[in-house]
Amino acid sequence: MAIIKHKEQRVGVLIDVQNMYHSAKNLYQARVNFREILKTAVADRKLIRAIGYVVTTESGEEKAFLEALEKAGIEVKSKELQIFPGGMKKADWDVGMAVDAIQLSQKLDSIVLVTGDGDFVPLVEYLKAQGQHVEVIAFGKSASGRLRDIADDFIDLCKSPTKYLIRYTR
Repeated sequence: MAIIKHKEQRVGVLIDVQNMYHSAKNLYQARVNFREILKTAVADRKLIRAIGYVVTTESGEEKAFLEALEKAGIEVKSKELQIFPGGMKKADWDVGMAVDAIQLSQKLDSIVLVTGDGDFVPLVEYLKAQGQHVEVIAFGKSASGRLRDIADDFIDLCKSPTKYLIRYTR
């Protein structure tokens, strides 16, 4: 069921950058066009906030990428990759994204989660129980089926890979 979108709606877009990056890389061996995804997410409505959640490395090699996100109008929240003794690595923003979504929800008419991560299902359930519209944008081939089903609207990036990927060729 598609929801009605109109120009007076206040929209917040929360982007799970790592999830999108890895989905595009694994499915298409390509990079994500975050500017185009943001444009689709906003859909000519009033953008209140767009936040991209990223994990950085000690080398800082992602500096140009982070600058490109900011140029696209996406506020960047970053944290360093955690490396534990023994070599295990941890890098996720699930709790941070969830907290921001809950905090922002009172100021928005619609929240757009750009992620296919099923860990966000409880967040979507909570936000919807509070009367919030929740939209999800992700690559359908790798997105959680439950997340797709529970969202008020789901946009499948796999339907237009040339639009949402950089230098993708079929």
